[in-house]
Amino acid sequence: MFTAHEQQLRERFSAAPLSPPPPPWRPSVARPIGGLLGIGFAANPGTGHDLVMAVSQGGHGVFDSVTGAVLARDRDPDRDVAEPSGASLTCPGLGPLAGTEVRIAGLHGGGLHATTRDGWTIDVVSPQWPHQRVLLSTDGGLYHGPAGRDWWLVHETTHAALRTCGFSPSGLTLAIATAGILLLYTRA
Repeated sequence: MFTAHEQQLRERFSAAPLSPPPPPWRPSVARPIGGLLGIGFAANPGTGHDLVMAVSQGGHGVFDSVTGAVLARDRDPDRDVAEPSGASLTCPGLGPLAGTEVRIAGLHGGGLHATTRDGWTIDVVSPQWPHQRVLLSTDGGLYHGPAGRDWWLVHETTHAALRTCGFSPSGLTLAIATAGILLLYTRA
């Protein structure tokens, strides 16, 4: 059923302790969002900071990933654009992103960046299916040795389904989104 290597990985991932992302990552947003469907990244036209657009059953919101500030909120978006659509799975931006289409990753598909230019990698594994574990690494996702040296278990889903996780295009923001919470980590 499993090779010896696969069984070793399964045991290693199951035994890893949950820990926050290591420096230089710092938490910036931990926001409950019920009915979260997906998120997408775009750059703030004024500051260049990473912005995160969240799409949920309760509307759309735009957050500054560095400060955590809510920059825009639409509790009742037009039904025709309330959920990601089209081949690119986009929603129209709001607030500082008005006039742009934002690609959304989550329940409807799509994906965020899994790597950064400087070697950070994020993966999702399920050694105790159906629970999912989000792993962050600096070794390109090789996961050699024990957790806490080159790789970390940074999130485990046990109650709310994982919608998406990954990096902003700049590589300066890490996002983990479940059906009920949005977690953002940033670095300089």
